[in-house]
Amino acid sequence: MSKLPSLSTREVVSALRSAGFEDAPIGGRGSHHALARTDDQGRVRLVIVPERKDIPAGTLMAILKQAGLGREEFLA
Repeated sequence: MSKLPSLSTREVVSALRSAGFEDAPIGGRGSHHALARTDDQGRVRLVIVPERKDIPAGTLMAILKQAGLGREEFLA
């Protein structure tokens, strides 16, 4: 299991967009970005990404869980 690198909000949002996420209809509030996509089962996955210079590893893991992505899929 590889360690997740330290990433900024811009890098995380870019990686999520590459995975098929788009800006959510509700948009982000304040210092957060909201992204969404429909998964294979027809469920909408909503992911909230905080605006930070460096996103902590625990927060990044929670974002990956919300997105339904594995580490390798996210890093690719």
